[in-house]
Amino acid sequence: MKRIAIQGFRGSFHDIAAHQYFPEEQVQLICCATFEQVFENIKRDPTVIGLVAIENTIAGSLLHNYDLLRASDTTIVGEYKLHIQHCICCLPGDDWATLSEVHSHPVALMQCHSFLAGHPGLKAVESEDTAGSAEYISKHQCRGWAAICHPDAARLYGLKVLEDHIEDNKHNFTRFLVVSNPRKADFLRPLNKSNKASLVFSLPHSEGSLSKVLTILSFYDINLTKIQSLPIIGHEWEYLFYVDVTFEDLTRYRQSIDAITPLTKELKIIGEYEQY
Repeated sequence: MKRIAIQGFRGSFHDIAAHQYFPEEQVQLICCATFEQVFENIKRDPTVIGLVAIENTIAGSLLHNYDLLRASDTTIVGEYKLHIQHCICCLPGDDWATLSEVHSHPVALMQCHSFLAGHPGLKAVESEDTAGSAEYISKHQCRGWAAICHPDAARLYGLKVLEDHIEDNKHNFTRFLVVSNPRKADFLRPLNKSNKASLVFSLPHSEGSLSKVLTILSFYDINLTKIQSLPIIGHEWEYLFYVDVTFEDLTRYRQSIDAITPLTKELKIIGEYEQY
């Protein structure tokens, strides 16, 4: 039994990603209102696993989650990329002629902009969660209301799918990170299969400091797949760099970390795992 803390309701994209990442195992969800609560659950109980969204191919990075991850002292043990699929659903007794409102998370509403533009009679109403909108309509029997969510959430809450695949971009993916207490990491991923790592560091105020780090990584055949800078609060014009790298040789990766450490400040490895 895997106990997994997620942000959102049953049927949310976090829920779907968790079950797809652990397809052959029993999963007990701990549904949290915020990402902060996800990390608080792991801190309280080291056996809890967390699953958090970190970036989307359309909306970009979830910057706040980088800070939460760094401050939490958890480690990344895996990643999962989920195709984001939206449908519009309603109570079984409703239909297009009876609908007046559509509820969903603002990002989901944005991702279905073209579809909604073709239905000007539907008032778009923002809510906290896609699956939460479906759950609310089902629980309170909200006649005339529709929800935009994943079709699995619609089925979970007994709603009728009026139309599926209503998202504007059919190549929309969200990347999720699987995180755990560091002492539990080796039970969740074999380190010898790791070919990806996530690092965070700051740099001294000197010319070419970032370029030197990237040059060394290149020398050791380390592939940079993502770099994200975030300001350090209270230190004007200073930044933390969050870097994802992939590699084929674990030994050369280790050597590259030893080589860049003297050039960085407060370098921290926040995860070594297998690339999805």
